[in-house]
Amino acid sequence: MPTLLFDAPIFGPVHSRRLGVSLGINLLPADGKVCSFDCIYCECGYNRDFKTKSGLPAREEVRTALENKLKDMRLNGPAPDVLTFAGNGEPTIHPHFAEIIGDTLALRDKYFPEAKVSVLSNAAHLNRPAVFEALSRVDNNILKLDTADEKYMRLLNRPRATYSLPEVIERLKACHGNCIIQTMFLKGAYHGKDMDNTSDVHVLPWIKAIKEIAPRQVMIYTIERETPDHDLIKASHEELDRIVSLLAREGIYATASY
Repeated sequence: MPTLLFDAPIFGPVHSRRLGVSLGINLLPADGKVCSFDCIYCECGYNRDFKTKSGLPAREEVRTALENKLKDMRLNGPAPDVLTFAGNGEPTIHPHFAEIIGDTLALRDKYFPEAKVSVLSNAAHLNRPAVFEALSRVDNNILKLDTADEKYMRLLNRPRATYSLPEVIERLKACHGNCIIQTMFLKGAYHGKDMDNTSDVHVLPWIKAIKEIAPRQVMIYTIERETPDHDLIKASHEELDRIVSLLAREGIYATASY
């Protein structure tokens, strides 16, 4: 069972396939996973397997831990390329997410002004004005859209909050290009259902949605670590490269992580 969980508000730095030297910021409990999705490929495992007993870290706890780590990195290295909100679930769940973004931007400007601030989000909470506004302020507003097919999405991402894919796509369009779309491509099966989303049946409607959203970049990737469901399979280099080329034909900048 995968148990890639972080036991503190600040973790790393780690080397990210997509972002470089990344200092992680975890706004979720240290003893488990809290997420409004329950993706079958999540390297943190299923929500049910990690019931939490501790609460969310307080705003001041996050700010103090981040400042202490940035002071240490300025003295001893390495310099971060990015400060990344990720961790044990969905960061925008935190009730003080917007305020913590403000704290983080101020600390970044003080210690490493060339570093970027990134948020990895499932986009389920873009309907909250404070979340939407806070995400508009970060350098890399990285939002998940794994498919344009709601039935498939409910098998793959298994939302635990109220979720409408057409409404989320409308909110993504309201970013007016100030976002990066992140999409998982994989193959294999889940409870006997084919989960391959690399074929044109899935890819072409997804590209249509991407064109409407008009993000500044698309990041596609595939499984890297152990997943809670063992019938899932990585997409191949060739399959990801084909999707990147299809996006390029539409004038959309995309990168693939293998």
